[in-house]
Amino acid sequence: PAASLLYPYGPDQRDQKNPKLDDGTSKKLSLAVPFTFYGKEYQALYVNNNGVISFDTRVSQYTPDPFPLADGRPFVAPFWADVDNVLGGDVFYRETTDPTLLARLTGDIEQYFPAIPFAATWAFVATWDHVAYYGSTTTKGNTFQAVLTTDTKMSFVIFNYWDIQWTTGAASDGDAETGLGGTPAHAGFNSGDDTNFYNIPGSETDAIINITETSNVNVPGRWVFQVDDFKVTGVPTEVPKMAAANNCWL
Repeated sequence: PAASLLYPYGPDQRDQKNPKLDDGTSKKLSLAVPFTFYGKEYQALYVNNNGVISFDTRVSQYTPDPFPLADGRPFVAPFWADVDNVLGGDVFYRETTDPTLLARLTGDIEQYFPAIPFAATWAFVATWDHVAYYGSTTTKGNTFQAVLTTDTKMSFVIFNYWDIQWTTGAASDGDAETGLGGTPAHAGFNSGDDTNFYNIPGSETDAIINITETSNVNVPGRWVFQVDDFKVTGVPTEVPKMAAANNCWL
């Protein structure tokens, strides 16, 4: 069923929850095991309300910039935009070694990367649940998720896009009534140097609204990447029919 796109989250999973604060963030979260990202090991991270998981520093910036960033911030951006959870929604997160979830992650990675032997031993799940945008005059909300997982050697990140109803906050020149226009959300990865990065096609264009329909693993709304030594696989070279009118991949 479509709902299985999202891995379990919320109070039932003993998730922590970010404060209701515009441009807010979690506290610094120390990890039980190091997570390798672009060849560097990180022992802590932040879950930022504005759709970013960062490794070295909090990210309060609300209007996204394309990668690579000049200031060297290493981070994972499932949907970098001006979230305002004061107006609606919650930002959940947890570190976990739950065997059921690890088995599911292992099975999914094996399916998408059959040539890579991988057995998940740890995961970090962050979920933005029906979050509103800054300046919103509507009840629109976005629900998306980023999952970090490792076997202590290889690392993967999974982005799940369940429901994307807006792309832009009002302070990023978006329309307060539609949540569209201006500088739309950015999705991708920034290594922290100025040469290694990845921008998911459609980022910072109106086409990012269609990210629930796109994928690099043939599962609409899911993007999966090996990130210990970053590799991009499976990105379509042709414009998908459903998004052709939006120039999603051009």
